Amino acid sequence: MKFKLFSIYALNKSFKPVFIIGMVVLLSLSSWNTNAPGDDMYQQLAATLRKDVLTEAAWALQQKPITVTAEVCPRSAGGRHDFYSEGDYWWPDEKNPQGPYIQKDGMTNPENFVAHRHAMIRFSRIIGALASAYKITHDERYVRAALKHVRAWFTDAGTMMNPDLQYAQAIKGVATGRGIGIIDTIQLMEVVQGLEAMAHSKTLDAKTQAGVKDWFEKYITWLTTHPYGKDEMNAKNNHGTCWTMQTACFAKFTGNVQVMKFCADRYKTVLLPSQMADDGSFPLELKRTKPYGYSIFNLDAMTTLCQILSTPQDDLFEYTTADGHNIKKGIAFLAPYLADKSKWPYPHDVMHWESWPVAQPALVFGAMAYHQQDWLNLWKKLDHSPQDEEVIRNLPVRHPLIWFN
Repeated sequence: MKFKLFSIYALNKSFKPVFIIGMVVLLSLSSWNTNAPGDDMYQQLAATLRKDVLTEAAWALQQKPITVTAEVCPRSAGGRHDFYSEGDYWWPDEKNPQGPYIQKDGMTNPENFVAHRHAMIRFSRIIGALASAYKITHDERYVRAALKHVRAWFTDAGTMMNPDLQYAQAIKGVATGRGIGIIDTIQLMEVVQGLEAMAHSKTLDAKTQAGVKDWFEKYITWLTTHPYGKDEMNAKNNHGTCWTMQTACFAKFTGNVQVMKFCADRYKTVLLPSQMADDGSFPLELKRTKPYGYSIFNLDAMTTLCQILSTPQDDLFEYTTADGHNIKKGIAFLAPYLADKSKWPYPHDVMHWESWPVAQPALVFGAMAYHQQDWLNLWKKLDHSPQDEEVIRNLPVRHPLIWFN
């Protein structure tokens, strides 16, 4: 058992952080997940991914850091260090070309500014690949390469990103930023998870670790206090799920036990009971113009949340609501359609229908949690290197090796 001194945020009813400093008894954070796979399943996982991991890591070793400071959009109301993106489904009004944009749900505008989003996805892929390769080989060169990118994003004054998302998913003529843009930072989850996987490396210095954790502590404060953060937290569909998932991930990384508990309680009392139907489907996602992709995305996010927060005392994989809803039912509902989407009984997605499914994290996390070999077999057969930008953006876990001890 380890003892760690750190700062935590206690959340009162108005959701304002109260600063508390104290000695908190914790199990090592990396051991909180009770759903570590048995040797056989983990070996299957590693064998399936080994070749792709080492190939991607070889690419990652050659990459130089690119952060939000590399490219600036003139439409951004923020500064050089601020992340900026634009609402995907917003387009110029043909009747008023110079006026505010109008929405076309499910239809992505290819002229939107996406450079910062692409840079963050690239960053996530690089760290995920390098950390996965380090887990396989214990070669310190992967850690040395990763730290160049980590410092550029979080601690180097000239290139770092500000720890907030005030200018994400802006809409020309409508909003300089929105809470809905917070979903873009799900890409940072595999960055912190990668750092956890490399935590015992002799190359990962204490100064860098402290600096990165300070960045994420500030970001958690923003997520839990800014109106955009509160809006996203209260979103009814996959946006609310993704707020909880990433906030939980960052809180676990920084040791913020109070926020972790808040997220676990929110899964039990809000997300699961309000989003899942009796058959395990997600009706709010089925109403969208891309019901298949959004159903997959929300299931992945909810299952990943269970993976992040489950403890010996509070295993979210085993949690069931009073009316019988649980994450296992959600995976069981969607798995047949991941195996054969021709059986999908709902409308097809208006875009990217042909690109789904891929090796969805819900399958691998579910397989490990419930010892479901058929789910793991299905995961093995699916695409582990998707190329579609929409799929990559909506795939919260691309490097499963770093999510298990």
